[in-house]
Amino acid sequence: MEARLTRLVKSEGETALLVCAKCSKRLDGGFGKKGKQRLAKALKAYLGVKRFRKARIGVVEVKCLGVCPRGAVTVVNAADPTRWRLVARGADLRDVAAELGVGPQPTA
Repeated sequence: MEARLTRLVKSEGETALLVCAKCSKRLDGGFGKKGKQRLAKALKAYLGVKRFRKARIGVVEVKCLGVCPRGAVTVVNAADPTRWRLVARGADLRDVAAELGVGPQPTA
C-alpha cells in the first residue's frame, strides 16, 4: 500500500499575505497605532483576522523573502504573486491594504 504524500486542509480564505519576518525583525516594530507592532500583527488587527483557516484573508509571517529592503518590509499577496510590495516603516495600514487589494473583514 502506497503512503499518501499530502493531505488536504480546507480553508475559507480568498488569499494569503506573506510578510517577511526577517524584514520585520530588523525594523523592530514601526506599525500599528503606536508604531510598536510588527507589520504582520498590525495587519491582522486592521483586517480583523482572528483564525487563519476561517478568515477571508490570511496573514502569514514567512522566514525570509530574500529582498531585504532598508527601512521597509517585503509583502506578497498570494493572489498576485508577480507584484511584491515594499512597505515602509510607519505606512498607513489603510493604504497598505488598498495597495495589496484587501480590506477589513466584514463583522457578522
